[in-house]
Amino acid sequence: MLFRQLFDPETSTYTYLIADPTSQAAALVDPVLAQVERDYKLLNELGLTLHYCLETHIHADHITGSGKLRDLTECQTVVPANATAPCADRVLYPDQILTVGSVAIRAIETHGHTDSHMAYLVNGTHLLTGDALLIRGCGRTDFQSGDAGTLYDHITQRLFTLPDATQVYPGHDYRGHTVSTIGEEKRFNPRLVGRSRKDFIAFMESLNLPSPQKIMEAVPANEHCGRVDANRIVELR
Repeated sequence: MLFRQLFDPETSTYTYLIADPTSQAAALVDPVLAQVERDYKLLNELGLTLHYCLETHIHADHITGSGKLRDLTECQTVVPANATAPCADRVLYPDQILTVGSVAIRAIETHGHTDSHMAYLVNGTHLLTGDALLIRGCGRTDFQSGDAGTLYDHITQRLFTLPDATQVYPGHDYRGHTVSTIGEEKRFNPRLVGRSRKDFIAFMESLNLPSPQKIMEAVPANEHCGRVDANRIVELR
């Protein structure tokens, strides 16, 4: 398996490139509109054919590049079940497996940050957690129909039950971390270690965080696969 972690410094967003070197089939998870040129160039350099752009959820902090990449490559755009994105070509349901050549990507429902969030377990070893579980943190739960109790349940019952050696690759990091493991997060994540479900809910409700700077632009655009103007096809310059 070819696996690359790509970073957008403006929004601290990670995009993941997953590919089967034999068939040269590829998928991108959580592409960022501002980085489409970078991602498209990398696909071409490596001789890969992009089959899918997957979203972990409808993002509020950046605009997705999935629609633009679909224009360029004729890939399919894929969103989690329950996401409001009629532009998408395909919807993934919990425990459904998407194959990219010989690579298997299993969808794991991880609602709580939003009400339509998936983590993706790649070949049973690489867990792309989106904004649900971060390295020594977790996603916020105070907008987009988020729910702290649901997030706690899904992290502890669906992610923390995976093998400790499972590698954790988050959707964002703001402190320079790139990868963790399930075992590490069970031991060291300060938002979860030693907190009951009730304690976690109270803690999340006390955060009083400012709204993401791009939320008013990003959410409606991402509901149209990254189209700032849904009726205009954005061309790569």
